[in-house]
Amino acid sequence: MSVQFLRSLPLPVAIVLATTVIHASALAQSVRQSAPFPPSAPLSATSTSTGTLTYFLGPGDMLDIKVYDYEEFTGTQVVLPDGTVTLPLIGRMTALNKTPDVLTQEITDRLKPLLKNPVVTIAINKLRPIRINVAGEVQRPGPIQLQSLAPVNAIGSSNQVLTPTLTEALLQAGGVNRRADIRRVLLKRYSPDGNATPVTVNLWDTLRSENAPADPILMDGDTIYVPKAEGDNPIDRRIMARAVFSPKTVRVRVVGEVKKPGEVEVPPDGTLSSAVAIAGAQPRKRDSVK
Repeated sequence: MSVQFLRSLPLPVAIVLATTVIHASALAQSVRQSAPFPPSAPLSATSTSTGTLTYFLGPGDMLDIKVYDYEEFTGTQVVLPDGTVTLPLIGRMTALNKTPDVLTQEITDRLKPLLKNPVVTIAINKLRPIRINVAGEVQRPGPIQLQSLAPVNAIGSSNQVLTPTLTEALLQAGGVNRRADIRRVLLKRYSPDGNATPVTVNLWDTLRSENAPADPILMDGDTIYVPKAEGDNPIDRRIMARAVFSPKTVRVRVVGEVKKPGEVEVPPDGTLSSAVAIAGAQPRKRDSVK
């Protein structure tokens, strides 16, 4: 931003914007170089948890069930509203509140009297819609609903799996605000017996490290809490602005000779001139010649 441009503005506008929009621009240099999480590992019978959080099956989950060398037992099953799936010869089995590992073992045990050495695998093809709560230092705290947009085991050209994840929830909540301490994001999950399993996720390490952990996959009823940063816990806002969970816009206040004085929303990498344009800059009044 040039000094000449500042000098061309009415003095009140130049002073206020120089202390607000420039700060917002420093907060986020560029979102074009965002640093997304690596894709989560595909959920299967041998990979059913993220950290210490276990995924429990429920109505709407789409499962790819395979019994090797027995095609008649292989296919896609959707967990029904009553929490069951139906397989040939076996009939109806309860999947509700079970992990894929547990359901795999139960199907294997049921097939042993019928087949010789059955080998069963289960992969979650698509997750059911979930409703979670996001609280703390986010733009729009409250309940949100997320849905799997693509098969869990299918990775697109961008190498990202479109499943309900922690960062997707933060993005849907409007992104984290300036006060957020992304080193101590708390993810709490309740098991079917009512016990809560809290896990602390350090998103700051994810932004700075190439060997970042997988983005935790969410399930229905999860609670996310973003705490407020302490005074002696500074975070480089320029690095934070590259995160996919940062807000798409920031609010700045414009006063003075503009058509719409007050708060305006600008991109995180917005400039002084873009804020003035959004607020509707008035043409500079020239001194009259006597």
